[in-house]
Amino acid sequence: MNPFSVTHAQDTAAALSGKGADSDAQFIAGGTDLLQLMQEGVVRSDALIDISRLPLAELEVRDDLLEIGALMRLRDLAEHEVVVREAPAIAQALRETASPQVRNMATVGGNLLQRTRCLYFRDAGAPCNKREPGSGCGAMDGCNRINAILGGSEHCIAAHPSDLAVALTALDAQVVVQGPDGERCLPIGAFYLPPGDTPEIENRLGPDELILAVRVPRSPAAARSRFIKLRDRETFEWALASCAVAFAIEDGRVADPRIVAGGVGTTPWRLERLESMLDGQALEPKVIAGVAECAADGAACRPGNAFKAALLREAVSRALHAGDVS
Repeated sequence: MNPFSVTHAQDTAAALSGKGADSDAQFIAGGTDLLQLMQEGVVRSDALIDISRLPLAELEVRDDLLEIGALMRLRDLAEHEVVVREAPAIAQALRETASPQVRNMATVGGNLLQRTRCLYFRDAGAPCNKREPGSGCGAMDGCNRINAILGGSEHCIAAHPSDLAVALTALDAQVVVQGPDGERCLPIGAFYLPPGDTPEIENRLGPDELILAVRVPRSPAAARSRFIKLRDRETFEWALASCAVAFAIEDGRVADPRIVAGGVGTTPWRLERLESMLDGQALEPKVIAGVAECAADGAACRPGNAFKAALLREAVSRALHAGDVS
């Protein structure tokens, strides 16, 4: 790891002034992802700005939404009684994220910005267009078991790693960011960018901006939300396929459904066709089976990750069955 300095920001203005659009400084709070990347030589920075002292670690309950501070620890969010009751998909996703030790340190903002687990991105000596544009994508014809089957391009098939982002996308959350020009609010579905021709640009956060909070609408659909994760082992493992669902039931039929896949897409992947199939239907086993069967339509599978298509169908089925509560 290269030498670096650490400064401690006492407020948001100080943090932003230290970052700047042209600086290679990095914000750090929990550090559970960034420090690994620096140790592995994937990320180099001569300066870290510690933002852990900023007053952004609380959950505010408003009449129409929950505002989650970007520095709230994953454990605290997963155990918050309002979240468990009104947005259970968030709590379920976080309880299955990483390990208890990591959840005690990691923050909401850091989780949303964590980098991919692709083997080639994490190996500084391997080709990776996301890490070094134009160097190639080793996963295309290499070890691609954990890579995406939805949303890839000829330049990158890295799967998005965040469980929390999948749940938040199903809940129509918004990301509040601040930069030199003030605050702005982005729908989380528009926050992340598919790789296209520029896989190194992963989201719409500017280099001189900071995530302040995440806003989650309070609704009957959010209260019925569920998250299912399929992986190699029960703890400290990344999703091979996951699914978050949120929907209301009106007159015995599904209303305003959201179905989002994780572990299989280059971003939290909204399955809009499945939402259209489910909207207005009674949540019966045959309906769920028909919807789940189409979950992997359009997937671009490779020999190493073709099994993910079946896993995705199973994850959608389980999530919809889990949401079938009175």
